[in-house]
Amino acid sequence: MTRSTIRMRLTLLWAGAFFLAGAILIALMYFSLDQWLERRPGAALRQILTQNLPEPPMRAKPMFTENIYDALVDQAERQRRDTLHAMLGWSLAALGAVGVAAAGFGWLLAGRVLQPLQRVTATARRVADRNLHERIALAGPPDEIKDLADTFDAMLERLDRAFDSQRRFVANASHELRTPLAINRTLLEVALDDPAAAPALRQLGTTLLEVNRRHERLIDGLLVLAGSEQHLTEVRRTDLAELTRRAIAAVAPGEVTVRAETAPAPVAGDPILLERLAHNLIDNAVRYNRPADGWVAVTTAAAADTARLIVENSGPMVPAVEVDGLFEPFRRLPGEPAEGGRRGAGLGLSIVRSVVRAHGGAVTAVARPEGGLAITVTLPAPR
Repeated sequence: MTRSTIRMRLTLLWAGAFFLAGAILIALMYFSLDQWLERRPGAALRQILTQNLPEPPMRAKPMFTENIYDALVDQAERQRRDTLHAMLGWSLAALGAVGVAAAGFGWLLAGRVLQPLQRVTATARRVADRNLHERIALAGPPDEIKDLADTFDAMLERLDRAFDSQRRFVANASHELRTPLAINRTLLEVALDDPAAAPALRQLGTTLLEVNRRHERLIDGLLVLAGSEQHLTEVRRTDLAELTRRAIAAVAPGEVTVRAETAPAPVAGDPILLERLAHNLIDNAVRYNRPADGWVAVTTAAAADTARLIVENSGPMVPAVEVDGLFEPFRRLPGEPAEGGRRGAGLGLSIVRSVVRAHGGAVTAVARPEGGLAITVTLPAPR
């Protein structure tokens, strides 16, 4: 289906207005000429014929005069109709020819007028793909398009400041939040390594160490989630299959069997975030699985302009109405606990969705009838 552009619509409106105005002008000319041309020669012509015709016999003179008069009336009516038809035909032909030329000029003028708007669009696309530091800085008369460009520049300025503030906050929070947790973990591990520690102290230390690890995972997930929702700071060509193999090696499957078919799938993006995406999907599939005979199937593939990562598992039954909500932060499935009795922070799929959106891709999840999920990540291939 052909996309309807503003330039095309302006050209059609211009051509339509021209043809409408031309049709109205031709109609006015037609009716004016129709009224101006006399329909009948009138009484004056009858008198002229009576006075100037050669004298016929007295009895035939009135009939002779009337016959000539009727013949002249018919001839005048035919000439009148021919004149009107000729004027109408030539006018319509001229209107068509001039209308086509006017549509062409309208197309050129519309392109000229919309050229600044195309510059605004091109700048917006570059900003969305690269960074927020570029500005339109449109020069020209203070018209509506100049106002739009200035407003867009002001919005970019505010967004740039907001993203810089968020980036600094994430960097500071990464240090301020991880440091005390790392210190706590070190102190707890040192205390647990003491041979003279009492059993009650060891049990308390083990519990606190597990809580500390959970807090570390939670903070790490929140920081990754906040970072992935910003624009990408590093974009380079990488292979999604290689990143997926690394993620599989980093996940402890336990009693779950992991099957992988990793065909080459080139993508362009941040390798760290993409590897985290694959790790979260696989870890989530292993964590929420059957306690016995569970399996996870991981597949990567490449199409003409996309790369896909598919992760399926044999987990518990998932209601179809709950699938979309799993991508929201801190959302977990009710019912079965996680594998090994450990529950995650509820950020795994939220991070996956944020990373996919940052790379211009899409993620979908489908509940399998036998239990578990089938999650498909589609990312654009490198240009």
